[in-house]
Amino acid sequence: MYHRDSIAKLHEKILKDANLEHIPLHSLRHSFAVAAIRAGDDIKTVQGNLGHHAASFTLDVYGHVTDQMKRESAQRMENFIRGVAAG
Repeated sequence: MYHRDSIAKLHEKILKDANLEHIPLHSLRHSFAVAAIRAGDDIKTVQGNLGHHAASFTLDVYGHVTDQMKRESAQRMENFIRGVAAG
């Protein structure tokens, strides 16, 4: 198991070597979670990957992603129905 400080130093080195501005390490965690949910991972899987104590916590933090996915799903269904109705 790596120490938190070692990971932070490695993260900063990678950013510097790639000539990237500072990106907080926690932002990468958030980006991972959002990408995983949008890719179709279920909340329990994301919860486990992030080490959250409960799926409800994961939903509280990342529920905005699932709301967006619901809207997108509704739009796809509307487009489908319009296509079927148009013949």
